[in-house]
Amino acid sequence: MTASVLILPGLNNSGPDHWQSRWQNTHGFIRVKQHNWDFPLRGDWMTQLEETVLIHPNAVLVAHSLGCILVAAWAAHTKNAHLIKAALLVAPADVERPEMQQMLHSWSPIVRQRLPFKSTLVASRNDPFCSFMRASVLAQAWGSHFTDCGMSGHVNVDSCLGDWPQGFALLQDLLKEEVPHGH
Repeated sequence: MTASVLILPGLNNSGPDHWQSRWQNTHGFIRVKQHNWDFPLRGDWMTQLEETVLIHPNAVLVAHSLGCILVAAWAAHTKNAHLIKAALLVAPADVERPEMQQMLHSWSPIVRQRLPFKSTLVASRNDPFCSFMRASVLAQAWGSHFTDCGMSGHVNVDSCLGDWPQGFALLQDLLKEEVPHGH
Protein backbone atom coordinates (compact mmCIF):
# COMPACT_ATOMS: atom_id res chain seq x y z
CA MET A 1 0.00 0.00 0.00
CA THR A 2 1.49 3.31 -1.03
CA ALA A 3 1.63 6.02 1.56
CA SER A 4 -0.63 9.05 1.37
CA VAL A 5 1.05 12.40 1.89
CA LEU A 6 -0.83 14.79 4.15
CA ILE A 7 0.05 18.48 3.96
CA LEU A 8 -0.23 20.37 7.28
CA PRO A 9 0.16 24.11 6.74
CA GLY A 10 0.67 26.52 9.60
CA LEU A 11 -1.04 29.74 10.63
CA ASN A 12 -2.94 31.45 7.77
CA ASN A 13 -2.61 28.34 5.57
CA SER A 14 -0.04 28.07 2.74
CA GLY A 15 -0.71 30.27 -0.28
CA PRO A 16 -0.52 29.12 -3.93
CA ASP A 17 3.23 29.83 -4.28
CA HIS A 18 4.24 28.05 -1.06
CA TRP A 19 6.17 24.81 -1.65
CA GLN A 20 3.44 22.88 0.23
CA SER A 21 0.81 24.08 -2.25
CA ARG A 22 3.11 23.42 -5.20
CA TRP A 23 3.70 19.84 -3.98
CA GLN A 24 -0.04 19.37 -3.45
CA ASN A 25 -0.85 20.59 -6.97
CA THR A 26 1.97 18.69 -8.68
CA HIS A 27 1.72 15.39 -6.81
CA GLY A 28 -1.90 15.24 -5.65
CA PHE A 29 -1.05 15.33 -1.96
CA ILE A 30 -3.91 15.87 0.52
CA ARG A 31 -4.17 19.08 2.53
CA VAL A 32 -5.56 18.73 6.04
CA LYS A 33 -8.26 21.40 6.08
CA GLN A 34 -8.80 23.49 9.19
CA HIS A 35 -11.91 25.41 10.26
CA ASN A 36 -9.99 28.56 11.09
CA TRP A 37 -6.56 29.20 9.57
CA ASP A 38 -6.26 32.69 11.09
CA PHE A 39 -7.21 32.00 14.73
CA PRO A 40 -6.19 28.37 15.24
CA LEU A 41 -7.27 26.38 18.25
CA ARG A 42 -5.05 23.40 19.02
CA GLY A 43 -7.89 21.02 19.95
CA ASP A 44 -9.82 21.84 16.77
CA TRP A 45 -6.74 21.38 14.58
CA MET A 46 -5.97 18.05 16.32
CA THR A 47 -9.53 16.84 15.61
CA GLN A 48 -9.20 17.75 11.91
CA LEU A 49 -5.88 15.89 11.68
CA GLU A 50 -7.35 12.86 13.48
CA GLU A 51 -10.29 12.67 11.06
CA THR A 52 -8.02 13.00 8.03
CA VAL A 53 -5.60 10.32 9.27
CA LEU A 54 -8.51 7.88 9.72
CA ILE A 55 -9.53 8.44 6.09
CA HIS A 56 -5.94 8.29 4.79
CA PRO A 57 -3.97 5.75 6.87
CA ASN A 58 -0.34 4.84 6.14
CA ALA A 59 0.42 8.51 5.67
CA VAL A 60 3.50 10.66 5.73
CA LEU A 61 2.85 14.05 7.32
CA VAL A 62 4.43 17.14 5.74
CA ALA A 63 4.11 19.90 8.33
CA HIS A 64 5.22 23.54 8.20
CA SER A 65 5.49 25.99 11.08
CA LEU A 66 2.46 25.62 13.39
CA GLY A 67 1.77 22.32 11.60
CA CYS A 68 4.89 20.89 13.29
CA ILE A 69 3.56 21.83 16.72
CA LEU A 70 0.26 20.22 15.71
CA VAL A 71 2.00 16.93 14.85
CA ALA A 72 3.68 16.77 18.27
CA ALA A 73 0.45 17.58 20.15
CA TRP A 74 -1.65 15.15 18.08
CA ALA A 75 0.88 12.29 18.34
CA ALA A 76 0.91 12.60 22.15
CA HIS A 77 -2.88 12.29 22.42
CA THR A 78 -4.09 10.05 19.59
CA LYS A 79 -4.54 6.30 19.65
CA ASN A 80 -3.92 6.27 15.90
CA ALA A 81 -0.26 7.30 15.65
CA HIS A 82 0.44 3.79 14.28
CA LEU A 83 -1.35 4.91 11.09
CA ILE A 84 1.47 7.39 10.40
CA LYS A 85 4.53 6.18 8.58
CA ALA A 86 6.72 9.25 9.05
CA ALA A 87 6.75 13.05 9.27
CA LEU A 88 8.67 15.86 7.60
CA LEU A 89 8.63 18.78 10.06
CA VAL A 90 9.72 22.06 8.48
CA ALA A 91 10.49 25.31 10.31
CA PRO A 92 8.57 24.68 13.55
CA ALA A 93 7.01 27.80 15.06
CA ASP A 94 8.11 28.58 18.60
CA VAL A 95 4.63 29.22 20.03
CA GLU A 96 6.09 29.72 23.52
CA ARG A 97 7.70 33.04 22.54
CA PRO A 98 5.99 35.93 24.38
CA GLU A 99 4.90 37.67 21.16
CA MET A 100 3.08 34.51 20.01
CA GLN A 101 1.17 33.93 23.27
CA GLN A 102 -1.87 36.12 22.65
CA MET A 103 -2.59 34.76 19.17
CA LEU A 104 -1.64 31.13 19.89
CA HIS A 105 -2.42 30.75 23.62
CA SER A 106 -3.96 27.27 23.19
CA TRP A 107 -0.70 25.93 21.67
CA SER A 108 1.53 26.26 24.76
CA PRO A 109 3.33 24.49 26.11
CA ILE A 110 4.85 22.71 23.10
CA VAL A 111 4.52 18.95 23.54
CA ARG A 112 8.03 17.52 23.92
CA GLN A 113 7.22 13.83 23.78
CA ARG A 114 9.17 11.53 21.45
CA LEU A 115 7.21 10.97 18.23
CA PRO A 116 6.07 7.36 17.73
CA PHE A 117 7.09 7.40 14.04
CA LYS A 118 10.26 8.40 12.23
CA SER A 119 10.65 12.06 11.48
CA THR A 120 12.98 14.63 9.99
CA LEU A 121 12.99 18.20 11.27
CA VAL A 122 14.30 20.86 8.89
CA ALA A 123 15.43 24.14 10.41
CA SER A 124 16.79 27.38 9.04
CA ARG A 125 19.56 29.34 10.72
CA ASN A 126 17.67 32.65 10.36
CA ASP A 127 14.04 31.67 10.93
CA PRO A 128 12.29 34.68 12.50
CA PHE A 129 9.74 32.40 14.23
CA CYS A 130 12.09 29.87 15.85
CA SER A 131 15.79 30.05 16.64
CA PHE A 132 18.03 27.37 15.16
CA MET A 133 18.99 26.28 18.69
CA ARG A 134 15.34 25.98 19.75
CA ALA A 135 14.55 23.92 16.62
CA SER A 136 17.47 21.64 17.50
CA VAL A 137 16.08 21.14 21.03
CA LEU A 138 12.64 20.28 19.59
CA ALA A 139 14.19 17.80 17.15
CA GLN A 140 15.97 16.10 20.03
CA ALA A 141 12.80 15.97 22.17
CA TRP A 142 10.76 14.55 19.29
CA GLY A 143 13.44 12.03 18.28
CA SER A 144 13.68 13.64 14.84
CA HIS A 145 16.61 13.54 12.45
CA PHE A 146 17.82 17.18 12.37
CA THR A 147 18.55 18.83 9.03
CA ASP A 148 20.16 22.25 8.63
CA CYS A 149 18.78 24.10 5.60
CA GLY A 150 21.09 27.09 5.99
CA MET A 151 19.86 30.66 5.75
CA SER A 152 16.34 29.98 4.47
CA GLY A 153 14.23 32.24 6.69
CA HIS A 154 10.92 30.59 7.61
CA VAL A 155 11.23 28.15 4.67
CA ASN A 156 8.17 29.72 3.06
CA VAL A 157 7.30 31.86 0.01
CA ASP A 158 9.55 34.69 1.24
CA SER A 159 12.47 32.23 1.14
CA CYS A 160 12.14 31.99 -2.69
CA LEU A 161 12.48 28.19 -2.68
CA GLY A 162 10.04 27.52 -5.54
CA ASP A 163 9.23 23.78 -5.52
CA TRP A 164 11.96 23.29 -2.87
CA PRO A 165 13.66 20.23 -4.40
CA GLN A 166 15.88 19.70 -1.31
CA GLY A 167 12.80 19.30 0.85
CA PHE A 168 11.18 17.01 -1.69
CA ALA A 169 14.28 14.79 -1.61
CA LEU A 170 13.90 14.54 2.20
CA LEU A 171 10.25 13.55 1.71
CA GLN A 172 11.27 10.86 -0.78
CA ASP A 173 13.66 9.41 1.81
CA LEU A 174 10.77 9.19 4.31
CA LEU A 175 8.45 7.62 1.72
CA LYS A 176 10.86 4.81 0.84
CA GLU A 177 9.61 1.44 2.01
CA GLU A 178 11.82 -0.15 4.59
CA VAL A 179 13.22 -3.35 3.17
CA PRO A 180 13.64 -6.13 5.74
CA HIS A 181 17.21 -7.30 6.24
CA GLY A 182 18.21 -10.38 4.26
CA HIS A 183 15.81 -9.78 1.34
